[in-house]
Amino acid sequence: MLWLSQWLVLGTIFVSLTFSTPLFASQSMNQQDIQILIEKAKDSWVAQDVDTLAQLFTIDGELIVPGQCWRGQERIREGLANFKQEYSDVKIDIQRIIIGANQAAVEWYYEDTEKATGRRNKADDVIVVDFRDNQISRWREYFDTQTPINR
Repeated sequence: MLWLSQWLVLGTIFVSLTFSTPLFASQSMNQQDIQILIEKAKDSWVAQDVDTLAQLFTIDGELIVPGQCWRGQERIREGLANFKQEYSDVKIDIQRIIIGANQAAVEWYYEDTEKATGRRNKADDVIVVDFRDNQISRWREYFDTQTPINR
């Protein structure tokens, strides 16, 4: 019986150590780090810095905007590069950020110009963001282009 209890103790220690390593346990990001990452994402959108924005995502990250879903940094980079070819003069004004454990909801006012037509697009935008390992693991946007905007 003594050997059984020793194995039980060793097994418990092994499981505890295994699941407390970075491979299995994601550390919670603090509010300031989340705020900084969201500001970097905003600045990258405005600058249309495709590489920097894609690097903010985990390798298997997901970026979902109405009509599009890109999974993985390379697909995100490609999708953003296509966006950059079609739109310019991006303006973003963050209205508020609500931060929880490894997630945030961002409300921002967004504008861009469609290069082909010169049309200025305006929208209120809400983004739900999940974080893992100090990067964005999921970015899901919801646009409102119909409600009158008093700006």
